[in-house]
Formats: sequence, C-alpha cells, structure tokens
Amino acid sequence: MDIKAKIEEVVNKAKSDPSFLKQFQSDPVKAVESVTGMDLPDDIVKKVVDGVKAKVVVDKASDALDAIKKMI
Repeated sequence: MDIKAKIEEVVNKAKSDPSFLKQFQSDPVKAVESVTGMDLPDDIVKKVVDGVKAKVVVDKASDALDAIKKMI
C-alpha cells in the first residue's frame, strides 16, 4: 500500500469537503477508512492520520507565510 498516496487522498478530501474535515478532526480513523474504503490495520491508519496532520500543519504554515509575503 502506498501510504503517501493515501495521505494525499485524505488531505485532498479534507481540503475540498468541510464536513469530512470535521469528521477527520473528531474521528480520524473512521474518516481515513471512509476515504480509502478499506478497514486498514491500526498501524497503517496511524501512519496515514499522522501524515495527514503533518501535511495540514505544513500547508497552513505555507499559507500563512504566503499571506505575510503579500503584505510586505
């Protein structure tokens, strides 16, 4: 299984669907499994959840930096 691809899939879904983002925030395991359509082993789900959280933080930081650059 390509974990990076699953992370990207979940991140894209979270960015495009606010209701999914709320679901991910409240129950990330169930949210990931709903996107992948599979009942994944716990260790895989944890890697995907951690990867999505890290990607979202990086994306938000990048967006904030871009906003600051525009202000300067």
